[in-house]
Amino acid sequence: MPSENSTFERRQITGFSNPTIKRLKSLREKKHRKREGHFLAEGLRILTEALDAGITPKLLVVVEDTDLHPLARKIEQAVFENGGEVIETSEAIIAKLSGKSNPQSIIGIYEDHPTALADLDRSASGIWMVAQSLRDPGNLGTILRTGDAVGAGGLILIDDCVDPFSVEAVRASMGAIFTQKIAQASWSDFLEWLRAGDGQLIGTSLNTDKDYQSVRYEAPTFLLIGNEAQGLPPEYEAACDHLVKMPMMGKADSLNAAVAGAVMAYEVLNQRRK
Repeated sequence: MPSENSTFERRQITGFSNPTIKRLKSLREKKHRKREGHFLAEGLRILTEALDAGITPKLLVVVEDTDLHPLARKIEQAVFENGGEVIETSEAIIAKLSGKSNPQSIIGIYEDHPTALADLDRSASGIWMVAQSLRDPGNLGTILRTGDAVGAGGLILIDDCVDPFSVEAVRASMGAIFTQKIAQASWSDFLEWLRAGDGQLIGTSLNTDKDYQSVRYEAPTFLLIGNEAQGLPPEYEAACDHLVKMPMMGKADSLNAAVAGAVMAYEVLNQRRK
C-alpha cells in the first residue's frame, strides 16, 4: 500500500464510498490482508509501542476536529517524515474501519512482518512461545503480550492458526505484535528445525502426572500450547522432551490456553532468575 501523498498535509476524506476507505476497511478480512501485505492497528498505546520499536505506519487515520495527544502528534510527524500519508476523517468512518461502535481516535496501517522459521535466531532468547492450531485471536494476542513480558524471542504458530495480524489479535497483543518475532510452520517443519539445534520442547497436557514445577527448564525453552478445545495431538505430545501440567484445585480440569502459556512462561523465567 504505497503512499500517494508525501506532503506534510493531511488528506481529508468524508465519504464511506471513498476508494481508500473501502481499501482500508477490506483489511479487516484475512484474504485482503494477505493480498495487500498490510494490517490495521488502532489506539494510541499500540501505535506508540510500534513507534518505540522503530516501526512507523505507512498510513495514519485520525479523527477530524480533534486535538491530538502529544504522542499522536509524534506518530503523525514520523509518518510524514517517512513519506507516509495522514488521513483525516469522521468518527463514524473510523468506527467502520475498526469495527467498534466506540473506536479509538487513531488507526495505523502497517506492513505485516512474518519471519521465516529458518531466519529465527534461537539463541536470541531463552524462552520461545509455540502455539498449535490456536483459534481465538484474543488468546493469540495475549500469548504475544506474555512473550513480550517475559522477554521471549517470539511466537511460532504451528499448523492452521488464527491470523496474528487480525484486528482482534493485534488489539489483544497491546503492542507486542511489534516486539515479537512471528513465524508459521507445519509441525514436521518445526520439529525438523527444532531438532537441528539446541532447544527443549515443553508441552502442557492433562495426559501426564508430571508437575510443571518439577522440571528444570533448559535454555532455549520452547513452550508448546495446544488448541483451546482439543489440546495437543498425541503424536505432538510424544515428541516433547517433557510433558507437564499445572495442579487444578477446583472443579475446572484445565486453564485457558493463553493463561496456561503465561503460567508456564513465568515458571521458566523464575527458574532463570533464581
